[in-house]
Amino acid sequence: MSGVFEVVGSPSPDREARVRQLMEMGFAWADLEGESYWIDQAVAMRRDIYEELEKASRLLWRVFDKTARYVVGKRDLYQLIGIPSVLWDSLDLLPVPPEGQISRYARFDFAISNEGDIKMLELNADTPTGYVEASIATPWMCGQAGLDSPNTRMAGLVEAAWAADRPDTAACVHYGSHLEDSGTIEALVRHSGLDVKCVDCLDLWVDEGVLKDGEDRTVRRLFALYPKEWMAIDDGGEALAYAIESGELELFNPPHSILLQSKGLQAAAWGLYELGLLFDAEERDAIGQFMLPTYNKPVFEGSFVSKSMFGREGGSVKLFDPRGELEFEDVDGFDTSTLFPVVYQKRAELAQISTAFGEFHLLTGMFVINGTPCGMLGRAGGPITGNASHFIALGVK
Repeated sequence: MSGVFEVVGSPSPDREARVRQLMEMGFAWADLEGESYWIDQAVAMRRDIYEELEKASRLLWRVFDKTARYVVGKRDLYQLIGIPSVLWDSLDLLPVPPEGQISRYARFDFAISNEGDIKMLELNADTPTGYVEASIATPWMCGQAGLDSPNTRMAGLVEAAWAADRPDTAACVHYGSHLEDSGTIEALVRHSGLDVKCVDCLDLWVDEGVLKDGEDRTVRRLFALYPKEWMAIDDGGEALAYAIESGELELFNPPHSILLQSKGLQAAAWGLYELGLLFDAEERDAIGQFMLPTYNKPVFEGSFVSKSMFGREGGSVKLFDPRGELEFEDVDGFDTSTLFPVVYQKRAELAQISTAFGEFHLLTGMFVINGTPCGMLGRAGGPITGNASHFIALGVK
């Protein structure tokens, strides 16, 4: 065990009682379909590593913001980074949000090695999940384990972000039956302090450019856990895009967040870095230290990863060994590389932790809410962190 991470605490003998406690707090999927998703232990991160992680998140947020603004209006780059054409008019017609606020609700995923090397794997800037785990369950676990939790800031930052956006409706697919997505939008609404109605995305429809819910109520300002790339595939995608373009609907995160979401933007940022363009000295140092070389083609001599520009939950990820031969691939998640272009990234190794549930690789998430890095999410799983991984609370020594 390295000094970077330390697993603390022992699982309670009465797991059912603790699962009920978490359910009352709003985390209703600690146990899901007979499986233990939540690990009843916590991981302590060394304080200097956390400070470096927060610094990396702050600087890379600037890098991504600057790269997205560079891409806006360049349709050849939209195509290169996989942005569906149904969204191009929205990106060109609508104003780009203020600096640092293209997405007000986002999460970086980092690989931190056993030696403490920090490498950013991807940015989930459109519809990241894990908010309830990070904002509710993690501070609770850290308090019991005697760890500091930066996650206590998350609810206040959501309140500030939604005070600016002021959505009137929050939506997810299968609201009321999909526990994770339903619980996520309910927690966000609760933390916002606003009167926001929660609805099912499948009940929404567009009437002459106006979005309406299942009760025929007009929706003007919508927060939706709905990946924007699916507008290229779903039957109502073009109608929804028209509602956004015409100004009848404001969407949060706004349309430009799909630029940040595309893993192709990482390749664009790396290419600009290699060409010596766009970034200042501090940003260039951050790219060199915390980002991984990422390209549109497999040009690596050593081990690398391939993944869809819009892959989620590990779906489409393939790990290749130093000889360029396939070593691992995700077989549980949906492989979106059949729908969207692929990027290739230098491989980074995840730290390994030993828990009462077994040995796992640890993925470290860092939420960025209202432009502020503010909350860690721990995921314990295999070499590829997919749907079968566990949640484990991450705190600071």
